[in-house]
Amino acid sequence: MKVGIVGSGFVGATAAYALVMRGIATDIVLVDMNMKRAQAEAADILHAVPFVHPVEVSAGDYANLAGAGVVIITAGVAQKPGETRLQLMERNAAILKQIIPQVLDHAPETILIITTNPVDVMTHLAAQIAAQHGVPVNRVMGSGTTLDTARFRALLGTYLSVDSQHVHGYVIGEHGDSEVLTWSIVDIGGLALEDFAHLRGVALDDAVRAAIDHEVRYAAYSIIEGKGATYYGVGAALARIVDAIAHDHRAILTICAPMPEVAGVRDVTVSLPHMVGGSGVMEALPLKLSARETSALRNSAQTIRAAINELEQSYAE
Repeated sequence: MKVGIVGSGFVGATAAYALVMRGIATDIVLVDMNMKRAQAEAADILHAVPFVHPVEVSAGDYANLAGAGVVIITAGVAQKPGETRLQLMERNAAILKQIIPQVLDHAPETILIITTNPVDVMTHLAAQIAAQHGVPVNRVMGSGTTLDTARFRALLGTYLSVDSQHVHGYVIGEHGDSEVLTWSIVDIGGLALEDFAHLRGVALDDAVRAAIDHEVRYAAYSIIEGKGATYYGVGAALARIVDAIAHDHRAILTICAPMPEVAGVRDVTVSLPHMVGGSGVMEALPLKLSARETSALRNSAQTIRAAINELEQSYAE
């Protein structure tokens, strides 16, 4: 599968590298306003190819996205000191309004994966823009809480001394401070979390849960404080999503996608476990959440819907 990546900064370049390492794509094209940066990243990644899997890696413009099965959009700006959330949304919304039509002009059959922040709101906007070009909603998704879910599983696996690939639990809602860790439905090897912890003789009290929750919820803040940006985790998450699409895995991933209703909140884009395959987003899985988690999901969906309303209001003014 040919994969396009618009934006060759840390996230875009790392996603391209992860795709090469996993041998997912046959052709990767980096597109960026800064062509020299795109060319340099493409060349550097291409030089890793002899050690892994055969793939063409190049830099190009939008015309070179023709035939791409997936286009990942990582382009966007970071929040400036003193800048409000709305101002950030407005600047990144303007970028998406420029990028998406150009992508679809040359790759009308592609599946779009959005990572531009705030990813829930930007994915909602991207779906609206794509719809104007005849693209069905199932072909637009955001990376959502795919990374947050991985963080949750990794931390639980480490604490319980078990391979995190056998930890099944989700982070849902906003990719941000209001996200919801679904403690009530976590299982490990078919055992409920509490039963597994008891079997292993490991304490799993409120203090432990609170510490893991905090580390998952605020992981990006500490990473950004330490090195300026997060990109390895999300790069790997994007490669996993592309893999599911390229090979029609019908994998269960916590991507974000527009939904007619979530926890009583209408027309909103949040992260939930979705089946993802060759056609894009297939369907969302209903979750049997606790009353507390359902309430938290409603609050998270309301937070996103309020941000969407704020952005839409700014357009109208």
